[in-house]
Amino acid sequence: MNLPAGRSQTAMFTASEVEAQTGVPATTLRQWERRYGFPRPERSANGYRLYSPHDVAAIQRMQAHLNAGVPASRAAELTQRDLDPVPDEPEARDAAEWSRQLTQALIGSDMDQAGAVLGQVHSQLPVEDVLTHVISPTLTDIGARWERGEITVAHEHQASAFLRARLSHLMDVAGVQEGFGPLVVAACAPGEEHELGLMMLTLALRRRGVRVAYLGANVPLGDLAVFTRQQDARAVLLALNGDWALGPTREHLRDLDGLGVPLFVGGALANARPELAEEFGGVYAGPDAPRAAQLIAAHLHRPQGGTS
Repeated sequence: MNLPAGRSQTAMFTASEVEAQTGVPATTLRQWERRYGFPRPERSANGYRLYSPHDVAAIQRMQAHLNAGVPASRAAELTQRDLDPVPDEPEARDAAEWSRQLTQALIGSDMDQAGAVLGQVHSQLPVEDVLTHVISPTLTDIGARWERGEITVAHEHQASAFLRARLSHLMDVAGVQEGFGPLVVAACAPGEEHELGLMMLTLALRRRGVRVAYLGANVPLGDLAVFTRQQDARAVLLALNGDWALGPTREHLRDLDGLGVPLFVGGALANARPELAEEFGGVYAGPDAPRAAQLIAAHLHRPQGGTS
């Protein structure tokens, strides 16, 4: 691929590759470029549009706003603001405050208020920012409060049930995209009951045009292997959040031998100990749902047998 003179060797994508990653047709990309001034592709020596990872991120943000029901013109404004943030952008502070409010509503068993907070957040931020900067910190905070004995397991279960329902709805809205794109099988490791992180990653993948068969919590590796083969999946995503899942996973890891597809390993335990992915013969997925989804989607949309 011939890059424009002076261009760095950052990975660049053609319009067809971007369409495969994001699900946004090349014709729509050109419309956005004319109407809104983004994405901002470079041109190859042959005149073809080449999109950077920054462009891909902008496209995904625009699509996230549209999927959330934001009108196109407003979605473009929000995306432009993301692309060209002003100094001391308040959204990070707002996200932290929204997370605090959501936590307080959940531990106070005020589900109406929790729903109102999330409604406000979704009107201001892309879905993946809501996952990364609001829901994830809330889950971490609630878990820490339970460990310190500040709340009961009943509080933690109620909060988890509320967020699980919200994530399940978002996953349904994103769809499973039957018959389109590569298939990933997503499961929590044996003994792992905490599935909200895996749900967030499933959502992020589906929004990138990846079909995900979501199996949920505590899946025996032998059954996972059988299902993966039957569905002719292109990859397996395995989540581990605590040491409680480590022993059962190691004990039955041989059940995954011979699958012939990549194994991506994620979750809180993998974040703390990324070397576990290599021990399992897999690849560390990444520290959060958007970055993990980007890594996995890029791998899946790479031509089979290709090296780049």
